[in-house]
Amino acid sequence: MKRTAKILALLLALPLAGLTAGCAVGPDYRRPGLDIPGSYRTEIREAADTANTEWWRQFGDPALDAMIDEALANNRNVRIAAAKVEEASGILVQTRAPIFPQASYSGTAERQRATEYGATPLSAAIPNPQTAYQVLAGASWEIDLWGRIRRLTESAQANLLATEYARRGVILSLVASVASTYLELRGLDEQLRVSKMTRDAYAATVRLFELQHRYGVISRMNVEQARSQYETAASAIPGIESRIAQTENALSVLLGRNPGSIERGKSILELAMPDIPSGVPSQVLERRPDILQAEQQLVAANARIGAARALYFPTISLTGAYGQASRDLSDLFKGPARVWSYGGSVTGPIFAGGAIYGQVVQAEAARKAALLGYQAAVQGAFGDVENSLVANRKLVEQLQAQERLVRANREYARLSRLQYDGGYAPYATVLQAEQQLFPSELNLAQIRAAAFSSLVAIYQAMGGGWVVEAERRTASPGNTGDREKGAGERPGGPR
Repeated sequence: MKRTAKILALLLALPLAGLTAGCAVGPDYRRPGLDIPGSYRTEIREAADTANTEWWRQFGDPALDAMIDEALANNRNVRIAAAKVEEASGILVQTRAPIFPQASYSGTAERQRATEYGATPLSAAIPNPQTAYQVLAGASWEIDLWGRIRRLTESAQANLLATEYARRGVILSLVASVASTYLELRGLDEQLRVSKMTRDAYAATVRLFELQHRYGVISRMNVEQARSQYETAASAIPGIESRIAQTENALSVLLGRNPGSIERGKSILELAMPDIPSGVPSQVLERRPDILQAEQQLVAANARIGAARALYFPTISLTGAYGQASRDLSDLFKGPARVWSYGGSVTGPIFAGGAIYGQVVQAEAARKAALLGYQAAVQGAFGDVENSLVANRKLVEQLQAQERLVRANREYARLSRLQYDGGYAPYATVLQAEQQLFPSELNLAQIRAAAFSSLVAIYQAMGGGWVVEAERRTASPGNTGDREKGAGERPGGPR
């Protein structure tokens, strides 16, 4: 009894010894060297570090702030990403389970009758039929001497972190999409306002010209020219209204709602221009969720090489059992009914037809693909930042030029109208001036919205600590930080 207890206690204590004494075959992960530029191609003016703040609040629109909070709480894609994190967490628990002894219990009750006409007839002293009862508790443990289980656990833990970063990538994309879609909507609202205001002004001109034509002051051609202006402005309105409805529907889906109307906040003219976030290229590696996800996928692929190579080595297992067995239920828990067993086994491959070699080749190839994916993610991130910086700078320049053009066209239209009213210019001059003004005002609203959206793209490209802050507002089960901390503190980790 005492000996059996010692053996069972040893089985329970061996995992701790195995974790320190065993070696893990396969390569340990080291971050690959990367060619990181020292600075961005597009110069960034000195600014406070805003990449780790809730940058969307810089627009100064409470309606936008509320929409982002609503999207973080209700968006379906965020919830899907959270569910995938929970799935990966369960896979990690399942994968690391063999590190610990596996305990089980069993109980049987059986009644059996044997034939009495066999090659050796049963003795009359042997009861027939027979009854048997058995209660057993058992334990088994695979000694992870070569680190196969630890490598698999390392891979599963990296996959868990990869899903965490994938979730943060969804959050980053969601916040950027809500902000840019809302800015697009406000730009369309401004285009609609300009179109309706222009249409109404042209309608008043048409009514005035019809009255003047009735009394012979102007010709019918002037009336039709004015009517042409009116119809041009009026025809633009349905298209803008259609785009507004489509944008509202897209924004509603991002918010986790059914398609419908969207409440407005400040106009595009009232929004504040956020600062460009500061930072250096190397910080992108620590900020971008997609880069962090790609690196964890590389870690997982690297660990699977060790797990595959460990299959070449023998598997060592220990087993033990203790229980009671008796033919009579009343005697089941008496001393003579006690049974126990313990033992060990060693199994290893001799010939597997290349199966293990094939797994090693697969794992090494998967690591190469993951490495290339990681390098591509890094290069793509730097490209995103550069493109967004260039786009913002050029859009700001275009916005300033378009504002000057609108001011010039407005002055041109005012002066041509004065000359026409004074009889110094034909109405064709007024028509030409106003035909230039209307599309320039529409383009101004569109470019202003695009300039705001380009700042959103910069924050999205650079990533930042704000993603973690936004993550706390999601409706996902559990807390990411707690999950990561718990995974590291749980006994029997991969390293």
